[in-house]
Amino acid sequence: MAEPTKTWDELHEEGMGPTQEAFLDLVRQTRETKHYCPDVIWGNLQTPEYVRAMLALVVDFLESPRDIEAGVQARTARAELFGKDGRTYRTLLGEQALRSNIGGVEVMRGQLEHVLESFDIPGVTLGIIPSRAQLAVFPGNSFGIFDGQRVEVELFGSSPTYTDEAQIRRYETAFGLLEQSAVFGEDAKYIVQAELAAIQQ
Repeated sequence: MAEPTKTWDELHEEGMGPTQEAFLDLVRQTRETKHYCPDVIWGNLQTPEYVRAMLALVVDFLESPRDIEAGVQARTARAELFGKDGRTYRTLLGEQALRSNIGGVEVMRGQLEHVLESFDIPGVTLGIIPSRAQLAVFPGNSFGIFDGQRVEVELFGSSPTYTDEAQIRRYETAFGLLEQSAVFGEDAKYIVQAELAAIQQ
């Protein structure tokens, strides 16, 4: 796997287009992904409307160039890789990710409907960690593990990239412990359906 040539901070200064294109390149290189998102929907499953609302929040916070539509195109392009070349995605969402209001009710309704459809995507194993589930490790921040060779952690400040074995092992361990608290299949769908019903009232 190629080493990153620029930090995420450097890419953010160039705009959402370059940032999301760089991440798309990483996703294209990867065959086995593990991702944990406690508070927001995993990027590969985001609808265009959700991405647009999310990136607007990002550029406002980071004061990045406002090339949001370029970012939307690159981020949503990740979904085109589902089911191709034997790629697998083990993904954990915290229940709060279904509730964090990104973009308003209509955006969230469409996003949750898409999450429900995502349980049937080839190569995707999607788990939900219920908000009342007993945890085997503290929640932590969103992170992704790419082919067991690279970890990306999402923070408000500098978002680190780890390629050393000790850090990768630590995040692999964290993922395994978080996975113990997740539910899958019909149990996971039920949680999404319940949240969708709640915002439709």
